[in-house]
Amino acid sequence: MGKLDRFAKETFAEETSRVTGGAAAWEDAPEVRLERVQADGYLRVLRPEGLAFLAAPWPEVRAHEEALVELKLAGDHVDVREVKRALLRRQAREVERVEAREPPWMGEEPLWFVAPHVPSWLHGVRVLEPVAAGCYRVGPAAFQFLWIAANELPLRDELVPFLVARSGRALDEFARWVAPRREVEWVLSMIQYMPMSAWTREDLKRRFGRSDDPEIEARRQEILQTLLADSPEVKEQFIEQGIEQGIEQGIEQGIKKGIEQGIEQGIEQGQQQGRLTEARAALRRVLARRGLALSAALEAQIDGCSELATLGRWHDQAVTAASAQEALA
Repeated sequence: MGKLDRFAKETFAEETSRVTGGAAAWEDAPEVRLERVQADGYLRVLRPEGLAFLAAPWPEVRAHEEALVELKLAGDHVDVREVKRALLRRQAREVERVEAREPPWMGEEPLWFVAPHVPSWLHGVRVLEPVAAGCYRVGPAAFQFLWIAANELPLRDELVPFLVARSGRALDEFARWVAPRREVEWVLSMIQYMPMSAWTREDLKRRFGRSDDPEIEARRQEILQTLLADSPEVKEQFIEQGIEQGIEQGIEQGIKKGIEQGIEQGIEQGQQQGRLTEARAALRRVLARRGLALSAALEAQIDGCSELATLGRWHDQAVTAASAQEALA
């Protein structure tokens, strides 16, 4: 600390109380810990004209070089602390851009906050101006502050990056809509990672049933092979039951036909266990992301549940429950 800086602060400390008659006082500022100031990412604008005719919020970023994006998914907390941290990260990025240029950059860094919905508390402390369906300009602010409520956005191909933040029924609706519009690998990842309901996940898998269309059948086989590779329990059932029954039937009907039938029977018998395993894993992922700890008794309760409907109900309750016990009620 320089001598002039120290003198100025000491003057503030000594004089403030006196000159204000005790109405104000000076305190030395504590050091602020800033271990976590990394944002989720940035939207860089490469061709502004290419965004003009896309669905909102895309056109809103045309006047900027970039926008900082905060992405909150289903089950994530969206409270005042998270918003304040996002504002801090926005300010840090703005300072970074100012210091990276000479002469200094004079702009304001936009902030786009993507979440399933607009929390009720935000309406009480900020002014929200609707820009388009699911898009709100948050004020007062000296910079562009957009809140993007994924559950309210229309189902449009150009909005898929924002729609992945949906939750609950809106997420199920999105999953059913987007599945036939994307490649197999992406759909498989969506089914595996996104916390959709168990019955929606099962419905998506059933869509890939056997078809007379060679292209659709090839796609089904690809998905089936990936599921077997990623699900050890299903694969074990397939090996123990499918191949064994296939060999037995192959003795009578021919090896090729027997193996095919054995595979189908093995998959049918293994699917139920696989569905239960996936439903339990999805439930645990939501609880873990929300920080809801499971006791040994609750772990046993999940492992002992053999009803997909019950696991699906617990999964949906876990999105908003205050505790793991409440989620499994």
